[in-house]
Amino acid sequence: MVQFVRDYETGDTPADVPCPTLFQGQYFSPQQADQPLTEIREGDLYFCLEQRLVTVRGQAIPLTVKEFDIFALLILNPKRVFTYEMLLDLVWHEDYTYYSRKAINNHVSNLRKKIRITPDLPDYVKSVYGIGYKFDI
Repeated sequence: MVQFVRDYETGDTPADVPCPTLFQGQYFSPQQADQPLTEIREGDLYFCLEQRLVTVRGQAIPLTVKEFDIFALLILNPKRVFTYEMLLDLVWHEDYTYYSRKAINNHVSNLRKKIRITPDLPDYVKSVYGIGYKFDI
């Protein structure tokens, strides 16, 4: 039960007392907030997993939940090829019989358009014809 009154013995308010918080199915304490962030810098690209942030040349890129999850999976496993079936299992947590490759292709196409803000930037998400995608420069 959450306590909304001042603890008269200690003088603490509920905001002064650390309490565990639920974040994506895992409990963490305020001490864990001091842990280093999962950050990747690759040229003009910056990625931070915990902040769900992607920037290119300092400009924040607004990604949908699925676009970010696909990009996170690829960038955290550089040069590893993920098949369509693996992407559906790891990002959608669904059996691939319910979705088509076209859905993944559309998400990746939108992701590519968003992170390639100028033609001189590399295409970070590479296609492996007939198999899937990988992160590579």
